[in-house]
Amino acid sequence: MNIEFLPLAKLELDNAIEYYELQLEGLGKRYKEEVRTSIKRISIFPQAWSLICPNIRKCVMHKFPYKFCIQFMTILIIAVAHHHREPDYWVEK
Repeated sequence: MNIEFLPLAKLELDNAIEYYELQLEGLGKRYKEEVRTSIKRISIFPQAWSLICPNIRKCVMHKFPYKFCIQFMTILIIAVAHHHREPDYWVEK
């Protein structure tokens, strides 16, 4: 299954990795590993996640306060949203 990030989602991911690494050496690496684990879960169980809009699901990370907002058939990461900082900023209103 293809996995792609929108450019803004990739930027959010990179910013979160950098932020965590600045907080504690090695924490950015742990975050990145958790991202990989989450993406693996998404690819194995693509229909397991809660629908939040038609054709868009969310996968919540276990160890960090982030969720992946994903669109199928190809796994397209449309946002890497922090739970407490405007978690639904990407949803058109």
